[in-house]
Amino acid sequence: MSPPETRAARLGREMRTSLALALPLVLAQVSSMAMNIVDTVLAGRHGPVTLAAVGVGSAVWSVVILVSIGVLMAVPPTVSQLNGAGRRGEIGPVFRQALWLALALGVGLVFVVRAGAWALAPMGITAEARPEAVAFLHAISWGAPGLALYFCLRNLSDGTAWTLPAMVFGIAGLVLLAPLGYALMFGMDLGAAGLGYAVAITLYCQAGALALYLWRSPRFADLGLFTRFDPPRWAPIRALLALGLPMGVSVFMEGSLFVATALLIGKLGTTQIAAHQIAILMASLCFMVPLGVAMATTVRVGHAVGAGDPSAVRWSAAGGYGLAMLAQTLSAVLLVFGATWLASLFTRDPAVIALASLLMAYAAVFQYPDGLQALSAGALRGLKDTRVPMFITVLAYWGLGLPLGYWLGLSRGQGAPGLWTGLILGLSVAATLLGWRFWRLARRPLSPVRVT
Repeated sequence: MSPPETRAARLGREMRTSLALALPLVLAQVSSMAMNIVDTVLAGRHGPVTLAAVGVGSAVWSVVILVSIGVLMAVPPTVSQLNGAGRRGEIGPVFRQALWLALALGVGLVFVVRAGAWALAPMGITAEARPEAVAFLHAISWGAPGLALYFCLRNLSDGTAWTLPAMVFGIAGLVLLAPLGYALMFGMDLGAAGLGYAVAITLYCQAGALALYLWRSPRFADLGLFTRFDPPRWAPIRALLALGLPMGVSVFMEGSLFVATALLIGKLGTTQIAAHQIAILMASLCFMVPLGVAMATTVRVGHAVGAGDPSAVRWSAAGGYGLAMLAQTLSAVLLVFGATWLASLFTRDPAVIALASLLMAYAAVFQYPDGLQALSAGALRGLKDTRVPMFITVLAYWGLGLPLGYWLGLSRGQGAPGLWTGLILGLSVAATLLGWRFWRLARRPLSPVRVT
């Protein structure tokens, strides 16, 4: 008889299992974030005004990304719990209703982006950057339906614990965007608008290719995803919204903290805007790793819930936490010791490089709380616990983090560093409260899996 498995050995095994599921998701998230980096590099080569405009426009566009990601995060835990419970026949009908939700969401977000473009002047964005930022937003707004549909399709695949398509189609989108963005920006002389059109075209290509894959792949044949046409039905859509809207608010509260910080920095001039854009891109790129691990944790926890195994729920989360903390340690080291070199990849302006390097040091400080809050949120999504986390994020990010950042950055005159201090506080409070919430719930008996 083999000796009983130690806790350390079990944790190592859980981390390896989580890594196998998470690695394609991490690479998918990195490739998605790299699309923003491509935009920033191209904009920086076009000129500082274009770089500032794309920085402001990307902050507004990120609201669309956050809302789409958040609301459609209802798909992976729903699919994973059904999969874990052996009820795969129910996945197809739920997915078809999720497609209707994604389409309606994407169309609505077109108008949100265009409204955001007209709000730049009242928000005090510098006049020098406004025209190009508006052009960028008008162009990229057309991609909102493609974005929502792509996330819906990807989340279906992720929820069945098949994450490789997320990586493949994410990298394919990046490969397409770089030459397309260059051609539209420089070849057709469309400036920032060219980047916006390039992103929109890329999103539709990703959604179409992924839909074709899901339709033709034998792996999904038993789900009957596209075998019939289902009109929209309110009951399953309402169930998805009941789960997804609080997630959308939670993701929006975190992301909008960064967006609001970017918009407030937009009042401080092109140097601080450009430096913030570079630093936040690098911090966001680092965040893609724990975010991918958190997505894998959602699937693993959801599957354990469907299988009725409370011990597996806790160990699945523990494996995710271990991976995230390892990744955040590496990210912090990179941001501290590679800041100047990283900033010089985007610009040759010494003032921008100096300030961006300082802000990356602040980013290194919040790597651990950022990773912890991401993993706790992902584990809670696997439990389909979304409402209390929503209130926690509202308190942490908008009740505490943003007011402190505004007071230090603008009222006290500390500029971008003061605003970034607010980011650190908000993420730290969220990490503490979300972690406490998950481990409290993880000790309770599991409820039966429900779809509607």
